[in-house]
Amino acid sequence: MKELFPDLQLDPGSRALGAALDERDHYTQCHSQRVAGFSRLIGLACGLEQADLEALELGAFFHDIGKIGIPDHILLKPDRFTDEEMEVMKDHPVKGESIVRQLGLQAGDQVARAVRHHHEHFDGGGYPDGLRGENIPILSRIISVADSFDAMTEARPYLEARPAVEVLAIISGEAGTKLDPYLVHKLRRLVSSWRDEGGG
Repeated sequence: MKELFPDLQLDPGSRALGAALDERDHYTQCHSQRVAGFSRLIGLACGLEQADLEALELGAFFHDIGKIGIPDHILLKPDRFTDEEMEVMKDHPVKGESIVRQLGLQAGDQVARAVRHHHEHFDGGGYPDGLRGENIPILSRIISVADSFDAMTEARPYLEARPAVEVLAIISGEAGTKLDPYLVHKLRRLVSSWRDEGGG
């Protein structure tokens, strides 16, 4: 679905940081680019202002940048994490927030908060801060939906890619618990329009 969204425009520092992630974990970098594109489309469907869309794209592009600070034996593990390894992985949003704050971005605080909170759950069961509902920044809630969609529609070494219709059914079941129901509805409408246009 790459044709659905244009290339992300990045300043030199952001491009360099993205290249560093690409060297560390190519899959995560490609995933982040796709999540940025999907997030922008959801943001457009929600009527976000241009400045918020730009912050959203950057937050989505950098949502997993904190994985740079995760040890190789966990980050690059070819199968599922143990409970202990998952606890280490849960540090990546906080690490990512810290990294993004060093970039000196114009909307740095907004982007950093989007990164920190992209694993919060709508029902309060996420991390790192257990935020609930609309207390979670809207950009983070959008990234969470886009992240879930991309993660399940792309193959991993330990997980086959699933058809979009199956992924939408799973995501719809997470509306109101993990994900914002309004944003899930927006994603469903977008995917329906892509399918109608022959895009997936």
